[in-house]
Amino acid sequence: MTRYDVIVVGAGVAGSLVAHRLGRDGRRRVLVLEAGAADPGVQGPSPDPLTDYLRAAARLPGSPYTPHPAASWPEMPDLAGTDGPRGFRAEGHLRQDGPLPYASGYVRVNGGTGNVWTGLAPRMLPEDFDTESFGYGRRWPLTYDDLEPHYRAAEEHLGVAADAEEQRAHLGLRFPDGYTFPMRALPAARLDRLFAARLDGRRVQDPVALGEVELRVVGTPHARNGVPDPGYGGGRGYVPRGRGGRPDPDSRCVGNASCIPHCPSYAKYTPLKTQGRWSASVTLRDRSVVSRVLADGSGRATGVEYRSYDGEVSVAHADAVVLAAHAVENARLLLLSGLAGRSGQVGRNLMDHPVLLTWGLLPEGEHAGPYRGPGSVSGFEGFRAGPARRLRAPFRVEFGTWGWIWAKGPVDTDVHHFLTGHGLSGKELREAVGGRLRRQFALQFEMEQGADPANRVTLHPSERDALGLPRPLVTYDLDEHVKEGMAAARAVSDQLFALLGAEDHTDYTPVAAWPGRFEHRGRTYGYRGAGHAAGTHVMGDSPTTSVVDAWQRCWDHPGLYAVGCGSMPSVATSNPTLTMAALALRSAERVEADLTARDRPLSAGPTTPGVPA
Repeated sequence: MTRYDVIVVGAGVAGSLVAHRLGRDGRRRVLVLEAGAADPGVQGPSPDPLTDYLRAAARLPGSPYTPHPAASWPEMPDLAGTDGPRGFRAEGHLRQDGPLPYASGYVRVNGGTGNVWTGLAPRMLPEDFDTESFGYGRRWPLTYDDLEPHYRAAEEHLGVAADAEEQRAHLGLRFPDGYTFPMRALPAARLDRLFAARLDGRRVQDPVALGEVELRVVGTPHARNGVPDPGYGGGRGYVPRGRGGRPDPDSRCVGNASCIPHCPSYAKYTPLKTQGRWSASVTLRDRSVVSRVLADGSGRATGVEYRSYDGEVSVAHADAVVLAAHAVENARLLLLSGLAGRSGQVGRNLMDHPVLLTWGLLPEGEHAGPYRGPGSVSGFEGFRAGPARRLRAPFRVEFGTWGWIWAKGPVDTDVHHFLTGHGLSGKELREAVGGRLRRQFALQFEMEQGADPANRVTLHPSERDALGLPRPLVTYDLDEHVKEGMAAARAVSDQLFALLGAEDHTDYTPVAAWPGRFEHRGRTYGYRGAGHAAGTHVMGDSPTTSVVDAWQRCWDHPGLYAVGCGSMPSVATSNPTLTMAALALRSAERVEADLTARDRPLSAGPTTPGVPA
């Protein structure tokens, strides 16, 4: 049996980065166990995943992939709204029993959900690391300044395009003097330029915090290839990476508008780019579902048990085990293993970004320029910080440049509207659909959700998957803080529509399409899940109140790490991938230090003359 230095469970963003760092110089034997398949066309991406997506009956983020029963995942059709008292039903891999639905999914494929993400890569704000000071959530055991060098490392690994001066001026982010991102900010979308011309400097009322916020369009950092900044790295410059992680100076985002689920130009970062840079000392073993982490009598992690798709059980041993399988699956695996339970926090504090969507049409004659690039390029950042978060959840406002696709579905729904609702066909149909699409836009209010131990992942008492393992069971709800944030966001939306002279078409019907639906202060709200699961093995500064320490080491089990968004004590208002990547790189340094200490010869102490030391 081959013994490894490190076993990494999961080949998504965090797992791929950890494996790359530890295998960098070829000295460490690293085994990466991935539940999904790596072979093209065998559950993984086909040679042409975009075509598979376009041919799919339902065009969903996971459409380029075919789930295997042994490694299933929650898919969008598994969750639907109902007219009953509960308001929703949840089927499939992820079962639910909460008052409101956890509305996000993920995919279990090689590369993980990092294959189908949006590519937005903002940093958290310094104040986001201590929401306890605002009266909710949990405090991190580290600060923004502790993580800042690792943010820079992650921005290089992922290839981030942004304007450091803009981020410093409008978000208050701290960077080293002279820092530039690897690539210059992506060009503003047509909708962004229209909003800036009409709204910059205007003020809107926050009815919950009873204050005004000045509007300013700010570009969002992106992990997708743009124009390299020659000043990066003190003048070293940056070479973009294309397909397979290969250097490609000419790689650029060319506006395919299919970032979810696949970038045909390979400009968007995915973990497959990192995997393309692994050394020969890193071994990927796909279609391997880890079912238990092994520990010796002292609690030290010694390896894992894993199962093939046909149920064959194998064991692998290592000096360090790194769990990087997604916040839900990491918690599930710790629960299956009966480990890290001293604090009682395993699986608890499940967070997401519940997203309030509003949508409408620009005035006649104005053109939003939809479907010509990433789904969002810019947003309003003024609602993310400050004392208002004591009264309501903070939020980012993303400008949706893919029409109403997230709210109402693909362009097919507009065709159906005019075809069946108005009886149009031929040229009239084309002109009506085109005229409507040109004016469509959406606002995406991405809410922070504080850590709440009642929101949790447990093991289902009776439901099993194809390998006989208990399915994950989620209990989830939104508290008053989040609902007040949504109330403020909807009021801000109303004011924005009025300032723009836009038609508001927001309508959270039909019920089946909006499982995340509730009444608050006499108004109906609907939310989508952003796919940003966090908090299920939360980090802290005490083993009695947290699962992992600031290095993402499980308190009670030397050699066991649980990395990823599940360690985050707060999810703040930024898409969490960059923060997850920074934490993973930081933890990889700690794993390497632990292995180096293992390899260091023990001191023999004073020697006696004539006796070999």
